[in-house]
Amino acid sequence: MRTADPGTSVRHLVLDELSRGIVERLDPASASFLNSSGLAKASPMGLGLYRIEPVGKVGSVRTATVQLDVRPKDRLGLSRLLFLLSYAGEQGFRPDSVSAVEDRELWSALAESLAQLAERALGRGVLQGYLTVDESLRTVKGRIRISDQISRRPGMLVPLEVSYDEFTEDIAENRILRAALERMGQVPRVRPEVLSRLRQLKGKLDAVTRLPAGAPLPRWKATRMNVRYHAVLRLAELILRNASAEAGEGKQQTASFVVDMAQVFEDFVGTALREAMSAYPGELRLRFNALLSEAVHDADRLSVRPDAVHLLGGRPVVVYNAKYTAASDTGASLTADHYQMLAHCTALAVPTAWLVYAGAGEMKLRRILNTDIDIVEFPLDLSRPPSEILGSVRELARQSWGEVVRVSTGAEQVTPEPGT
Repeated sequence: MRTADPGTSVRHLVLDELSRGIVERLDPASASFLNSSGLAKASPMGLGLYRIEPVGKVGSVRTATVQLDVRPKDRLGLSRLLFLLSYAGEQGFRPDSVSAVEDRELWSALAESLAQLAERALGRGVLQGYLTVDESLRTVKGRIRISDQISRRPGMLVPLEVSYDEFTEDIAENRILRAALERMGQVPRVRPEVLSRLRQLKGKLDAVTRLPAGAPLPRWKATRMNVRYHAVLRLAELILRNASAEAGEGKQQTASFVVDMAQVFEDFVGTALREAMSAYPGELRLRFNALLSEAVHDADRLSVRPDAVHLLGGRPVVVYNAKYTAASDTGASLTADHYQMLAHCTALAVPTAWLVYAGAGEMKLRRILNTDIDIVEFPLDLSRPPSEILGSVRELARQSWGEVVRVSTGAEQVTPEPGT
């Protein structure tokens, strides 16, 4: 799909992540930035034309002349994408926390969502907290750092190396929020009224230390004291980890927000499934390593790494794999997925594997010929509300645990309730 932003010469190109691409005219700088962003591949065809193809990621790239959006399959909106991203990051973003404003394009929605959540967080003033400060002073304040005093100033009484706790606005939460507001404020062509709100909000944090470019995000801990910041911090961290905005060639502003949906889906399923399986005996481990073959030399051994394995008494009893690209999607291979699951079951000596894929449909059981192995295809419809998606994961946990009980007892009974 191709549109033009009203009142500008910027073209807005929209691709589905499973599409085969489009041919469009691009300037060399935009083509170069598009390739470097990792969102899509722009291949020159001559006469200024480029074939633009998705490369398995979703998001948006902006330059001075073009904006390219690659949208998730099934037309997932921004709120669903943010829900999956934050849950996958184990940040505790729950359905009632996702308040992203749906818009015709990702950047407007991100900017508006950040502005709304920041206004809510800062509505009662800037959060303050205790920050540990190390300083050299001529008087005692806090506690003396004896080891530093001896190593840095042997035989000297002053100045003193001291540490003390200061009640201040210059804390991790405010540094993260300021950095996200600055990042979104640099995105080209954010609506003027939203940009003004972002700048006003950042102005409230001018006394907070600015995070240097490329610096790791400071760590913060969710508490009752910072509860009003929780939602905006989760969104801020997502923006800082997945978005960039900077001056490109010719001092033109460029911006990109790029995520790998296959990795996001795998992380989300693992995190949500671990939470759901905690209601049952045993322990669920993510990215479990196991040997598939024996060999004299370690380098000759084959291994497998399922996305998740549930163990009971230290022994694997069920294995899971998450596949964002379902068999019905372009380029997906149902057979290859089942070969992989068969290898996992063989290496781990478990009778049942659950193949969790993104999409609608019915659950299917496939019994592998000449084996005692079953592979169950379990669809997870990401177009449904977050609470229903999590409900489906709980159903996956219930059914898979029920199969473990059935196999271990040899009885054809229904799944027991959690905790029994």
